[in-house]
Amino acid sequence: MNQSYPVVAVTVVVLATVLVGGFGLRISRTTSDFYVASRTVGPALNAAAISGEYLSAASFLGIAGLVLLHGPDMLWYPVGYTAGYLVLLVFVAAPLRRSGAYTLPDFAEGRLQSRAVRRLVSVFVVGAGWLYLVPQLQGAGLTLKILTGAPGWFGGVLVALVVVAAVAAGGMRSITFVQAFQYWLKLTALLVPAFFLVLAWQGDGRPSVAAGLTGAVAGRVDHPLYATYGLIVATFLGTMGLPHVVVRFYTSPNGRAARRTTVVVLALIGAFYLLPPVYGALGRLYVPQLPSGTDADAAVLLLPERAIGGLGGDLLGALVAGGAFAAFLSTASGLTMAVAGVLTQDVLPSRGVRDFRLATPLAIAVPLGGSLLVSSMPVADSVAMAFAVSASSFCPLLVLGIWWRRLTPPGAAAGLLLGGGLSFAATVVTVGGAVRSGWPHALLAWPAVWSVPVGFLAMILVSLATPGRIPPGTSAAMARFHLPEALVPRGGDGGDGLCGGAATGAVDGRRARAGSGASPGADAGPGCQSAGSVRDRGPAPDRGTVSGRGAAPGRTGASDRTGVPDPADVSDRTGVRGRTTEAP
Repeated sequence: MNQSYPVVAVTVVVLATVLVGGFGLRISRTTSDFYVASRTVGPALNAAAISGEYLSAASFLGIAGLVLLHGPDMLWYPVGYTAGYLVLLVFVAAPLRRSGAYTLPDFAEGRLQSRAVRRLVSVFVVGAGWLYLVPQLQGAGLTLKILTGAPGWFGGVLVALVVVAAVAAGGMRSITFVQAFQYWLKLTALLVPAFFLVLAWQGDGRPSVAAGLTGAVAGRVDHPLYATYGLIVATFLGTMGLPHVVVRFYTSPNGRAARRTTVVVLALIGAFYLLPPVYGALGRLYVPQLPSGTDADAAVLLLPERAIGGLGGDLLGALVAGGAFAAFLSTASGLTMAVAGVLTQDVLPSRGVRDFRLATPLAIAVPLGGSLLVSSMPVADSVAMAFAVSASSFCPLLVLGIWWRRLTPPGAAAGLLLGGGLSFAATVVTVGGAVRSGWPHALLAWPAVWSVPVGFLAMILVSLATPGRIPPGTSAAMARFHLPEALVPRGGDGGDGLCGGAATGAVDGRRARAGSGASPGADAGPGCQSAGSVRDRGPAPDRGTVSGRGAAPGRTGASDRTGVPDPADVSDRTGVRGRTTEAP
């Protein structure tokens, strides 16, 4: 392949990302825009943005590589990635948006009124985010190495630099436009070459693609049925806990919009996932020399040149390279935004926008180092491990926290430590290569089969054993989760429940820690105030006493004390969605 074409394609993608992000930055005028896009992103745009950040290196490169190596059994990957949003739609999407939680730690503290649980969830969010970022940077390095001959580290470093610039400069408003643009770019980058590849296959007499390849990843050969079930459980249940996915749902105007967004996401990613298996199947014919491991991820990049050749093959290969780089940029942007938000709220001493920008390089520096150290594992398998950790820790927390009022802080902590902790430990052992074959490898490489039930059982049993620890604000929280916004007295932003505008003046502990440089609501704006705001007030707390507006003399919300406006307050004062706030 002529190396100049991929270089031009990647350069165009980077410049387009910067330009689109700059457009978002120009209309990002408030703190609310920076953190949550003023909670005004409609279903169509939000769905494209979610799809853009969700379709990662595992989707663009990894699925085709695994289909090439292992055949039709690997189709469970795209099925699981898509079906995960169906589970999210049914159980989580609308209640999570009504909670107002910007991050999973916000949801945990708001629902359980426990700083200890919040800190524990923060650790898992950062760990899962870093685990998910590693294969994105790994895939970027592989792409530029295969197509341009650049050093293996260069692609990851380039992605890290572009992501830091985009996230730190424009925040959520900017990233929303970037990720929506990159979804359509990725779809085009696979769809157009696939059309010509199928024509080339027909021109060659439609040779059979059923012939298998030798060589397989250890563990799948020994126990393929168990590995399949492990993959299904991880992908079906892990999607709802991915930190960058949770953040995006907070940008929806309300719970109904969140559900509509999820339906559109199902359509968009379902259309995309029809394409990688085509590349994997044709790769068995035209790129058979890729035997195993990470090299199989390069099949998508090399296939146009091998199957078509000439100038047409070079141009189509460059288009694929541009789409692949867009996949790395969009997913890495969403993950970096989510991890930086958690680091800003729970690690750094202050919570202002400036501190968020300082946390952004840290959010991507650690996984960048990991991508340079771990390069032998297929990209899709690396992502599947992140899904397993998410399914084992955040899925039980979200499902039980939303649907079971008897969940207690000790129960949540026990489930996180046992389910999430064991799955994370299994991932570390697998990546380290301590166990390479047989049942031990299968159990550790695909832990979701046993770690998810462990997480659920631990939360349920410990909660039942500690009935006195049920948070006093549980009834109010459950009402917020499950009642339509119109039936719940509205806080600063239309009933954001435990978080955002509905709780901005409520939590004494968070007030004291916020200081003068805190971010919105400390952080009620992207984040969540504890459910103490609705504590002991029943399912329908009075607006004035909850939001810190009507009943209190003057403005007592976190936005006034911190000097940074709460996004809910900003959105109301600027007339977002056609409303104006009442006088204090």
